[in-house]
Amino acid sequence: MPAATRGAWSPEDIRGAMRLYAVTDDAWLGGRTLTACVREALEGGATCVQLRQKGAPTAEVALRARALLPLCREFGVPLLVDDDVEAARVAGADGVHVGQSDVACAAARAALGADAVIGVSVQTVAQARAAEAAGADYLGVGAVVDTSTKPEAWVVPPAEFRAIAAAVDIPVVAIGGLNADTMPLLADYAVDGAAVVSAIFAADDIADATRELSRIMGETLG
Repeated sequence: MPAATRGAWSPEDIRGAMRLYAVTDDAWLGGRTLTACVREALEGGATCVQLRQKGAPTAEVALRARALLPLCREFGVPLLVDDDVEAARVAGADGVHVGQSDVACAAARAALGADAVIGVSVQTVAQARAAEAAGADYLGVGAVVDTSTKPEAWVVPPAEFRAIAAAVDIPVVAIGGLNADTMPLLADYAVDGAAVVSAIFAADDIADATRELSRIMGETLG
């Protein structure tokens, strides 16, 4: 299947898109459809959507990404795919987010092209510098606090987080355990935004929950 055409996002667009970054997780949908939940998050002010489908076949991930893409276009936000570079390519998603153990950033860039938005998970200054050198557009740094979504994640101390942010010129997004109670902690971090999973998608009213998180981010980051 050929790749669909994807638009280009400027560095300024990408930095703005990192402010409230919604990461999907089917475990929290409670019988609701993924598309409906993502629409609510976008209506509430999510600035980026990452489709996270751990362990799903590439064809299924691509199908879901294709379903979400018009919705993200409607709201003018990027749609990124977690880990699965081929699914992102086939679906025409705006890019991909890879971890240290996933497809290397340089390989993802080669597969998706210059216009793709590529994020990389890092936990150290050395990893951050390597990701930027390999062509990453942004970094996901965390966990910030302990999280049930990724219980194995190591918590990045505030000093290390600030060192990572100071070591690179690309946007830095905090992830891990962030919700309405913990987001104010980010005032002590050099951060461009927050990635949120359950605080959005586990909410009974996703739009209201996202709206409240957006408000808190405004107060926290200015």
